[in-house]
Amino acid sequence: MTPEAVIAMQACARIGAIHSVVFGGFSAESLKDRIEDAGARVLITADGGFRGGKIVELKQAADLALSKGCPSIEQTIVFQRTGQTIAWHPERDLWWHEIINNQAEQCEPEWVESEHPLFLLYTSGSTGKPKGIQHSTAGYLLNAIVTTQWVFDMRESDIFWCTADVGWITGHTYVAYGPLAVGATALIYEGAPTVPDAGRFWDICQRHQVSIFYTAPTAIRALMKFGDAIPARYDLSAL
Repeated sequence: MTPEAVIAMQACARIGAIHSVVFGGFSAESLKDRIEDAGARVLITADGGFRGGKIVELKQAADLALSKGCPSIEQTIVFQRTGQTIAWHPERDLWWHEIINNQAEQCEPEWVESEHPLFLLYTSGSTGKPKGIQHSTAGYLLNAIVTTQWVFDMRESDIFWCTADVGWITGHTYVAYGPLAVGATALIYEGAPTVPDAGRFWDICQRHQVSIFYTAPTAIRALMKFGDAIPARYDLSAL
């Protein structure tokens, strides 16, 4: 997960487009199903990503998904993250960095009604066919602001780190929208909490002076087996 993922989401909101983020760990088939159900016209991806010290083949999965269907897709925008060699379809593919070089620095927001859809986000599909959940612009953003401010008692001076991926609703609310809407600094990371070692979370907290840290019980359970000695090595006084 890179800043460009959040930038793309915010850019869609800026121009009144509806985004539908898909978790990068899903299969090409899962991506295809979501694209077809949403009727998406533009796919934004990267050449690859990093997790657990390995490259995640994002563009390869996107190409495979599009080869199986997805007739609504008109363009694929590719962010260059890993620099690896990828298949290229010049009639459809565009590089992110080449597009933004020709854009104005200012973009007036598209004014929309409160019930205008902000995004579609699909359920995981673990208990049946994935369902597209639609959130409206005003209602969702109000919820993101209020819960971020009140649940976390967040201030503009805070450095807030939610470890969730933006492919899930927690990442939408507490990475892409909530902290930024209240003027706080949001930190994001790419990879796994135990790579290169089990001190990664605490190292990031120390280096960036994280004041509010929000993660999942599964991540905490994974770290508990390493004991208290590892977090004790780091200065977590800002938390």
